[in-house]
Amino acid sequence: MIKLIALYKQPENLKEFDDHYFGTHGPITASIPGLQKMTVTKMTGSPMGGEAAYYLMCEMVYESHESFKMAMKTDEARASGKDLMSFAGDLVTLMIGEEVHG
Repeated sequence: MIKLIALYKQPENLKEFDDHYFGTHGPITASIPGLQKMTVTKMTGSPMGGEAAYYLMCEMVYESHESFKMAMKTDEARASGKDLMSFAGDLVTLMIGEEVHG
Protein backbone atom coordinates (compact mmCIF):
# COMPACT_ATOMS: atom_id res chain seq x y z
CA MET A 1 0.00 0.00 0.00
CA ILE A 2 1.36 3.40 -1.07
CA LYS A 3 0.26 6.74 0.33
CA LEU A 4 0.63 10.18 -1.15
CA ILE A 5 0.50 12.49 1.86
CA ALA A 6 -0.16 16.22 1.59
CA LEU A 7 0.54 18.42 4.62
CA TYR A 8 -0.78 21.96 4.49
CA LYS A 9 0.61 24.78 6.62
CA GLN A 10 -1.81 27.19 8.28
CA PRO A 11 -3.44 29.32 5.54
CA GLU A 12 -3.98 33.04 6.04
CA ASN A 13 -7.70 32.79 5.28
CA LEU A 14 -9.21 29.57 6.66
CA LYS A 15 -12.65 30.04 5.09
CA GLU A 16 -11.24 30.76 1.65
CA PHE A 17 -8.90 27.75 1.92
CA ASP A 18 -11.68 25.42 3.13
CA ASP A 19 -14.10 26.61 0.46
CA HIS A 20 -11.60 25.87 -2.29
CA TYR A 21 -10.18 22.69 -0.79
CA PHE A 22 -13.51 21.01 -0.03
CA GLY A 23 -15.51 22.54 -2.90
CA THR A 24 -12.97 22.23 -5.73
CA HIS A 25 -9.67 20.53 -4.94
CA GLY A 26 -10.94 17.56 -2.95
CA PRO A 27 -13.46 16.47 -5.60
CA ILE A 28 -10.85 16.78 -8.38
CA THR A 29 -8.38 14.68 -6.38
CA ALA A 30 -11.01 12.11 -5.40
CA SER A 31 -11.65 11.47 -9.11
CA ILE A 32 -8.09 10.24 -9.82
CA PRO A 33 -8.27 6.70 -11.24
CA GLY A 34 -6.70 4.09 -8.97
CA LEU A 35 -7.19 6.09 -5.78
CA GLN A 36 -8.50 3.58 -3.26
CA LYS A 37 -9.09 5.84 -0.27
CA MET A 38 -8.70 9.52 0.59
CA THR A 39 -8.68 10.67 4.22
CA VAL A 40 -8.58 14.33 5.24
CA THR A 41 -7.62 15.34 8.78
CA LYS A 42 -7.86 18.87 10.21
CA MET A 43 -5.31 19.55 12.93
CA THR A 44 -6.95 20.89 16.07
CA GLY A 45 -3.89 21.76 18.13
CA SER A 46 -0.52 20.69 19.41
CA PRO A 47 0.23 18.37 22.35
CA MET A 48 2.35 21.20 23.73
CA GLY A 49 -0.60 23.59 23.51
CA GLY A 50 -1.40 26.26 20.97
CA GLU A 51 -1.87 26.10 17.26
CA ALA A 52 -0.56 23.15 15.26
CA ALA A 53 2.20 23.84 12.72
CA TYR A 54 -0.02 22.27 10.05
CA TYR A 55 -3.67 22.92 9.28
CA LEU A 56 -4.67 19.91 7.22
CA MET A 57 -3.37 16.49 6.13
CA CYS A 58 -4.67 14.44 3.24
CA GLU A 59 -3.70 10.78 2.84
CA MET A 60 -4.35 9.25 -0.57
CA VAL A 61 -3.99 5.47 -0.74
CA TYR A 62 -2.97 3.45 -3.80
CA GLU A 63 -2.58 -0.31 -4.11
CA SER A 64 1.06 -0.27 -5.21
CA HIS A 65 3.90 1.86 -6.57
CA GLU A 66 2.86 0.83 -10.07
CA SER A 67 -0.79 1.83 -9.61
CA PHE A 68 0.37 5.15 -8.10
CA LYS A 69 2.67 5.83 -11.08
CA MET A 70 -0.15 5.03 -13.51
CA ALA A 71 -2.57 7.27 -11.60
CA MET A 72 -0.14 10.21 -11.70
CA LYS A 73 -0.12 10.06 -15.52
CA THR A 74 -3.88 10.67 -15.80
CA ASP A 75 -5.65 13.88 -16.76
CA GLU A 76 -7.33 13.89 -13.34
CA ALA A 77 -3.98 13.81 -11.53
CA ARG A 78 -2.63 16.60 -13.73
CA ALA A 79 -5.75 18.67 -13.00
CA SER A 80 -5.33 18.04 -9.27
CA GLY A 81 -1.67 19.11 -9.36
CA LYS A 82 -2.43 22.23 -11.37
CA ASP A 83 -5.22 23.20 -8.99
CA LEU A 84 -3.03 22.49 -5.95
CA MET A 85 -0.30 24.82 -7.15
CA SER A 86 -2.84 27.55 -7.95
CA PHE A 87 -4.25 27.82 -4.42
CA ALA A 88 -1.77 26.17 -2.04
CA GLY A 89 1.60 25.81 -3.76
CA ASP A 90 3.30 27.76 -0.97
CA LEU A 91 1.47 25.87 1.80
CA VAL A 92 1.78 22.22 0.82
CA THR A 93 4.44 19.57 1.41
CA LEU A 94 3.96 16.31 -0.53
CA MET A 95 5.43 12.96 0.51
CA ILE A 96 5.15 9.38 -0.69
CA GLY A 97 5.11 6.67 1.94
CA GLU A 98 4.64 2.95 2.24
CA GLU A 99 2.60 1.56 5.09
CA VAL A 100 4.56 -0.92 7.17
CA HIS A 101 3.57 -3.33 9.89
CA GLY A 102 6.26 -4.28 12.33
